[in-house]
Amino acid sequence: MPDRAAAPDVVPHWIRALAERFGDRELAVGDGGARITYAEADARSARTARALVEAGVGKGTHVGVCFPNGLDWIVAWLAVARIGAVAVPVNTFFKARELGWVLRHADVAVLLTAARVGANDLLAQLEAAAPELGAMPAGALRAPSLPQLRRVFAFGGCERPWATPGEALAGGARDARIDDAFLRALEAEVAPSDPMILLYSSGSTAEPKGAVHGHGSVLRHSRALSRLRGVRGDDRVWSPMPFFWVGGFVFALLGAMHAGACLLTEATFDPGRTLALLERERATAAIGWPHFGKALVEHPDFAKRDLSSLRAGNLPGLLPPSVCPADPELRPNGLGMTETCGPHTYTGEEPLPEERRRCFGPALAGVEHKIVDPASGAVLGAGETGEICVRGGGLMQGLYKQERAETFDADGWYHTGDAGSFTADGLLYFRGRLGEMIKSAGANVTPSEVESVLAGFAEVKAAFVVGVAHRERGENVAAAVVLEPGAALSPDEVRARTKAQLAAYKVPRHVWIAPEGALPFTDTGKIEKRKLRALLEARVARGEI
Repeated sequence: MPDRAAAPDVVPHWIRALAERFGDRELAVGDGGARITYAEADARSARTARALVEAGVGKGTHVGVCFPNGLDWIVAWLAVARIGAVAVPVNTFFKARELGWVLRHADVAVLLTAARVGANDLLAQLEAAAPELGAMPAGALRAPSLPQLRRVFAFGGCERPWATPGEALAGGARDARIDDAFLRALEAEVAPSDPMILLYSSGSTAEPKGAVHGHGSVLRHSRALSRLRGVRGDDRVWSPMPFFWVGGFVFALLGAMHAGACLLTEATFDPGRTLALLERERATAAIGWPHFGKALVEHPDFAKRDLSSLRAGNLPGLLPPSVCPADPELRPNGLGMTETCGPHTYTGEEPLPEERRRCFGPALAGVEHKIVDPASGAVLGAGETGEICVRGGGLMQGLYKQERAETFDADGWYHTGDAGSFTADGLLYFRGRLGEMIKSAGANVTPSEVESVLAGFAEVKAAFVVGVAHRERGENVAAAVVLEPGAALSPDEVRARTKAQLAAYKVPRHVWIAPEGALPFTDTGKIEKRKLRALLEARVARGEI
């Protein structure tokens, strides 16, 4: 049999190689100044991996990883991946409905989770999603609401009898037979083609989509991105982008690890605390969505902090003009999605010349593109705008629980739903999205999901959700709500009740309690969302909602 452990593009080989190469270099800094080196990450994840095996986890087992950015997330993911199990990163913002849906859809058998993140009590959310857990002992879960779930390991406080304290894993296996030699035997069976991670989008359809990515494609794609970005071994990279989404996982975490750099992490974002962190840790790169940069620049402490160590990133207010120009259309850029393991085109890190204004760059190595007419499927030529299709490097193996024919066309192309065109020399210009998905501060929000929650309120006759333009966040979620005759409901009440059921980024920032007959409909009774968007944007501009 081939010695699969020698293959470079599998996590077990990769983390051992990183530990040998970078050893005592810091891999990450967490809350409270906690630190972990590359050698420690290898050793800690090996102990956790052996304990997972003792708990019944094997190759192909789906293991949920539900932590904020930090050391626990990194160790848990490495432990799961190095034994050939499939990591399922779970959104720590989720409320009960969303948490239950993802755990069931992903067939999570073992969940590694923080007990709480900020004000979000994740164990309470889980019990609300599956109330029958309350009557079950730890380690023997059989909940019809989550039929695949067998064990929950809770870190940071375990007050529920159905959950096992996370320390049982952190201490390693007690069975002497599960030693390092046995772990290496398991690692030797992990192949580049094996599924490594099941990444859920933030919701571009009625429910999030789970993209299955393999060891080889994730490591090769993220390595190529890291090199293009010029990440250096002495870099100290700060990013608030969550590891449970592709940007935080591939662009921030893996990008830093490939270079032997250090990642500066926080469980929650607080501008004042973050500015202190950037100064104290001498951050060299800052990667995030524009609203993070705006919050930092506008904080009273910004002028007091020495951020002269910063040399790279995509938050222009924090950087010298030579690195990132003030004009947004000339900043380095790329286009990507969960299904393509992050960017599939990239301009590089240098500011764009004027002739490439709004360019999203050429394809990454190994990635193919075609532009098709969304109606006929006919392939379009240079300069013609149509749907962007992707094939090759970084592309997912498939969408979980969807047949291949539902996901790819007959020639293996994935139709992204994005509109754009390529120049004759292969540069992409992104034109927008074909569908109605809202992109707010880097997160995808599906209007139909928010609409279904609003429609469930007894006072609501109809509700319609769109994105309205916002300078820093890209779009904000906005809702037009028509009430039942005689009903009363304020915008603040709408937001508060929606927040109880959905993650905060899905809650409408703008709510219009619209009078009957005020909304634009077609002759067939269908809401005209383009007109609705214009209507709501005008009301936002006037400060009415």
